[in-house]
Formats: sequence, C-alpha cells, structure tokens
Amino acid sequence: MSTPLFSPSYREARARFVQAAQACDAQLHRYAMPLPGADGEELAMDVAVQGPADAAQVLMTTSAVHGIEGFCGSAIQTGLLHSLLLPPGVAVVHVHAVNPHGFSHARRVNEDNVDLNRNFINFAQPVPVNADYAQVNELLLPDRWPPSPEARAAFQAQADAWGERRMQRAITSGQYQFAQGVWFGGLAPTWSHRTFRQVLQNHLGQARQIAWIDLHTGLGPHGHGERIFACTDNGETLQRARQWWGPQITSVDTGTSQSVPLSGPIQMAIYEECPQAQYTGICLEFGTLPLTQMIQSMCADHWLALHPEAPPEQQGTIRADMLQAFNPPSTFWQEQVWQQGLQAACQALQGLATQG
Repeated sequence: MSTPLFSPSYREARARFVQAAQACDAQLHRYAMPLPGADGEELAMDVAVQGPADAAQVLMTTSAVHGIEGFCGSAIQTGLLHSLLLPPGVAVVHVHAVNPHGFSHARRVNEDNVDLNRNFINFAQPVPVNADYAQVNELLLPDRWPPSPEARAAFQAQADAWGERRMQRAITSGQYQFAQGVWFGGLAPTWSHRTFRQVLQNHLGQARQIAWIDLHTGLGPHGHGERIFACTDNGETLQRARQWWGPQITSVDTGTSQSVPLSGPIQMAIYEECPQAQYTGICLEFGTLPLTQMIQSMCADHWLALHPEAPPEQQGTIRADMLQAFNPPSTFWQEQVWQQGLQAACQALQGLATQG
C-alpha cells in the first residue's frame, strides 16, 4: 500500500497508529505507563476499536508483546486500520504495544528484563524450574563479549550433547531463577500483564467469539509468516483454526512449529478473563535470521544491559544486530509480512462472520 507503515521508532509508530485509528473513526483508548520512553516520550498500551463496541464477534490483534518486534506488528495494525472492511456485527480490537517500554528502547524484554510471553503463569503457585537453563546461563552471558573461544567451545559441546531442539527449549521456553538471564519470566505479574488483563475485561467482555492474531518476529525462514496455533484445545479448536487460516497451521505440542512449548504465554489470560467466549487464535511469527544468530543477538543485548560501560562502537553494533534480528530493514521483507498479515486478518474476519 502507498501509505508508509513501518516506522523508525516507537514514538512514530504510535503516532501513525493513532492517526490511522482516527482516520477510520475507531474508538481510541489509552492505558498510559508510569515510565518515560527512551527519548522521554509517553509510553502507553493503546487500544483502537473498529466496529460496534458491543459486537459478539471480535478479532483482536496484538503487537509488541516482545517490544522490538512491535516495529512489524505496529505496521501491520496500522495497515489494517486503513484497509479492513468489517462484516456486519463484527469488531476489531487492535492492542498496540503490549510492551511499550521494550518497543521504545528496542529491546525484546520489558523494563524489568521480563519476557512477557513467559509472564502469564499463576504466581500463587511455585514457579516452574528450568533445570537445563541453569546449566547454560553462564555460557549465554559470559563476562566479556563476544565470548571467548573457550566459552564458545563449552556452549557448542553442550549443544552437541543435547541436540538442537533440547537446547532451544532450555534457552527459550522460559526460566524463573535468573532475573538477569535471557527469557526470564518474572516473579510477579508485570505492568503489561496487569494492563492487558484490564484491556480484555474492558473491550472483550461482551464477545461470544474471539479470533486473536498475536504478531511476532524472529523465528523461521526470512519473510515467512508461520501460523502457530495459540490455543490449549488441540481438537475442535485446532480444526476451526485450520478452517479459517489453512492447513499449514503449526503446533508446538506436535513439534511442527519453529517454536517450542512455552511457560506462561500471554494467551493464558484470555481463558481467565473471557471465559464466556469461544476463542480461536494464532501467533503469526515472521522469520528473520537463523535461530542461532537470533539467540546470539538476544544474548548480546542482555550482556549489554549488564555492561553499560561497553564502548560506544560495540553498543552500536549490538543494537544494530538486534534490529536485524527482529526488524529487518528490507522493503521486500516489509512487503511480505504486510501482505501475510492482511491475509490472516481477512481470513479471521471471514471465519468470525460464519459464527454469527
């Protein structure tokens, strides 16, 4: 489309999203965060509601659950506000920047080093223990960066012993013992966690059928949008998801996804906050770099957060690598992800219309 969708900063992405919402007469709701952004700007989880606020059939989109991934998610949401034609009685709720702090600072984690997609566990119960992660934490975050040849060799030896899939699960499924480590799930519900639940209560409490597209980047072949089943029912709900979005729907439970099973994904909230609704959802995950490069960029970013005294040139390199891993600058990549995002949203609206 001719309107620019991708933005160079959270501030500009938010402005474009708000302008697009106003242009299509969507209802705007602002959930301000009590922290400033990287440039002192206001941070907020913004919600734009297209269509009737009391609609029984609702499509929800979410961006920036992992902050830096919001460049892509925000662009798609802005494009959808310009482009979607809603069936009668169907509404769309766009939740923009679930993790505004991470989006503004171009980090995947939030202000407390928490991965929000590992934060939706029941903290009244003992937190999960990821014993494998404990064995590799120091290898992932060595004292110096880049890691020494000895540290690289030790990590590779562990990877060879475990195999690629076990190593991926060890690192990325979520851990709750190392607060400065990677893929840390937190020790309590974060601001984004609490606020997102409030958004569900306020804007989806009336819904009877909910479709949800959660927008992510980082895993899989460059530019390919993997449609990862994001529900707990692998029976009737999975069948419905495949009717709506196609037979290529993958599942972490069956091992067909680039992702692995996660502890505390954000989708858990919808079962608790919207029990009245039939929920069908996917994570739309757009590939960027090979997995090992993506993890390397993530670890470097975490190392930099622990070592702010790093030389400016090294800081710049690490931050540029993070953007390459989660927001590639290629216009071809941007066009690919926009077209796939639009297609998935249109398919969801068509599916919801059949439920009315």
